[in-house]
Amino acid sequence: MIWLIGCKGMLGTEIARQLKENNIDFAGTDIDVDITSPDALDKFAASLKNLRYIINCSAYTAVDKAESDADFARRLNEEGPRNIAAVAKKYGAKMIHISTDYVFDGTGNTPRTEDMPVAPIGVYGVTKADGEKAVAATTDEYYILRTAWLYGWAGKNFVYTMIRAMNTHDSVKVVNDQKGTPTFAGDLASVIIKIIGKNNVPYGIYHCTDLGEITWWDFTNEIKRQGVEKGWVKNKDCAVNPCSTDEYPTPAKRPAYSVLCKDKIQKALGISLPDWKVSLGVFLESPLFDKSRIE
Repeated sequence: MIWLIGCKGMLGTEIARQLKENNIDFAGTDIDVDITSPDALDKFAASLKNLRYIINCSAYTAVDKAESDADFARRLNEEGPRNIAAVAKKYGAKMIHISTDYVFDGTGNTPRTEDMPVAPIGVYGVTKADGEKAVAATTDEYYILRTAWLYGWAGKNFVYTMIRAMNTHDSVKVVNDQKGTPTFAGDLASVIIKIIGKNNVPYGIYHCTDLGEITWWDFTNEIKRQGVEKGWVKNKDCAVNPCSTDEYPTPAKRPAYSVLCKDKIQKALGISLPDWKVSLGVFLESPLFDKSRIE
């Protein structure tokens, strides 16, 4: 039995879909089981038979809002994962926990490996880094998967937002001095399914995004190109203009360079992760693409 926490979020929805597709028994919970309550977690875990894995997709992800809502962000991103790890240990389950590129400060220009020291620069990143530490200090049987620039069929995300903006504006302005890699939720979910199926992957921290190194401006241009091809972008004349981070101030500072090295996860699973452009095409071509989110 798999327990999927945060089953109604963008990633959780996709993991649930793939678990069903692979005929893997699972129980899904969302806000109905409070991760900040050890008693609530323990009560639900006790109701499950043969609990093998707990997948934690729950998190406080509002990066800018976290700057003024630090206590709640910490409850969800540090206290919650610690509680989940304790329950996993008590019931003999392995834990899969989702983390982020925001645990790094964004300096340098080489892909981050798992053994590089973390140095978060905002409340969101700090609480996620502390959540990683809490998991590692509570149970030995864990997988922490750091990902970045996540988008998927369920929920709001950058791809839907940009297509809608291009269809309703003559131009869009996008930062071109932050580098990273988009990650299709379907690809990350597939990696999680493979970890469960393989069942002998060494515990620890892994980086998992799609392949490539681009800016948000690059990403938007490719969204436009493929979106026009697929018929989602109706306004072909919309200009995609670059701007600097300084021109687009936000409450939380973003890492300027947060490309993650994926060698470790690819070697551990014997896989090759897809190029980000290929996965964007899969996302746009699927019947699961939610048209209501671009209207």
